[in-house]
Amino acid sequence: MFRLAHLSDVHLGPLPDVTYRDLASKRMVGYVNWQRNRRHHHHDGVVDTIVDDLKAQAPDHLAVTGDLVNLALDGEIEFAKLWLETLGDPAGVSVVPGNHDAYVPGAFDKACRAWAPWMHGDGSARPVDRDSFPYLRVRGNVALIGVSTAKATAPFMANGFFREDQAARMGKLLAETGRRNLFRVVMIHHPPVRGAVAQHKRLFGISKFQKVVRQYGAELVLHGHSHLPTLHWIEGHGGSPVPVVGVAAAGQAPGGHCPAAQFNLIDISGEPGNWQVVLTRRGLTGPALPCSEIASIDLASADPHAVAMVVRT
Repeated sequence: MFRLAHLSDVHLGPLPDVTYRDLASKRMVGYVNWQRNRRHHHHDGVVDTIVDDLKAQAPDHLAVTGDLVNLALDGEIEFAKLWLETLGDPAGVSVVPGNHDAYVPGAFDKACRAWAPWMHGDGSARPVDRDSFPYLRVRGNVALIGVSTAKATAPFMANGFFREDQAARMGKLLAETGRRNLFRVVMIHHPPVRGAVAQHKRLFGISKFQKVVRQYGAELVLHGHSHLPTLHWIEGHGGSPVPVVGVAAAGQAPGGHCPAAQFNLIDISGEPGNWQVVLTRRGLTGPALPCSEIASIDLASADPHAVAMVVRT
């Protein structure tokens, strides 16, 4: 059995010192939002509790699907690097960036340089940059494919983008790993399904993403961004349904508008054509309570029409 852990939307705080020059951009809007709302519901103590429980479950690998920071300040990006080092060896932790990690022009490149060990494909000698996504890591019989949808956007917008060039590269990786009979996990920040988030937060390129999955297949898609523990299904190769799994924000304290912090555990066993996949959600259920199991779903035997709608484009 291979145990894959998944967390997202850590939004590490508190913010470092901010100068007026730092705020001469979209960051002004984000800074006001942090002061009014986010700082009251995102706490590093919550993240510590989640990570401690996650490590106690002894996963074989950890997938982090973006939004490690808030305003992508230089100090935040460096602090996130230090936090990633506490999670374990980079070979055991795979990261994809989120929209907050590319909050303003230039931030994405800085995050790629700082977090490169956690976003580097197996055997790749090239630097981590926009064109190095998706990357591929193989651990046991599991293929981890990391997609980037992160790009700086205008104030009040949090969209993601999945373009033709990345779709073509993802198709090649899915085809290659499919021929190797691996269990293929696609990691992406923005949910690649319609209606999962508001329009100003949606992914541009949903149809492209789903077309690639229909053509080449995949066994699982993990995403963040919505801050919700959701389960959708999209059509895979030959019409087989592919689960698309979201997760509550890892830094979310109880009492907010969204569910309190959670992480996913995905237990993968079996073989091609007969994969067994169990999704377990663990997280906070109260202000002074430790993490506990919240739900468990056998994805291999679940009826997509009963659990959630199969989304087609």
